Amino acid sequence: MGKVIGYMVTFTTYGTWLQGDERGYVKDGEKLDGNTALLDANRRAMKRQSVRLYGSAKEIVRQAILNEAQEMNQRVYAILVWSNHVHVVAENIDVLIGKVVGRYKAAATKALRGKGFEDKVWTKGYNTRFCYDEEALRRRIAYVEGHTEKEK
Repeated sequence: MGKVIGYMVTFTTYGTWLQGDERGYVKDGEKLDGNTALLDANRRAMKRQSVRLYGSAKEIVRQAILNEAQEMNQRVYAILVWSNHVHVVAENIDVLIGKVVGRYKAAATKALRGKGFEDKVWTKGYNTRFCYDEEALRRRIAYVEGHTEKEK
């Protein structure tokens, strides 16, 4: 493997994609199949209602992440904010990915709070897909740009 030139990070809104989910879920970088018992346990453990982003909230999150990336001098190649998760494809910079995602989440939360949003917004953690060459980066960009959300 060569040098990481970029990556796609994905993070979810609170309570919308729990471990055990029938769509599958990621734990410690491994994609796992659904598990009804685990899903039910995680639902019972939730301390508040799940969070979905609708209407202007999506654009607020999108713009906050783009602004934060600009502050870090990081190029964002693609971004998509859905009601229940966010995908960002960005260049690799000399900042740990966990710190980058933390800044994205914090900036988005602060921007939402400025518009009256009070709930916890994000789940802990994130998923990363690394890009070691231009082709891998193009595939991640196409993945993000090729998706449209069907509202539930």
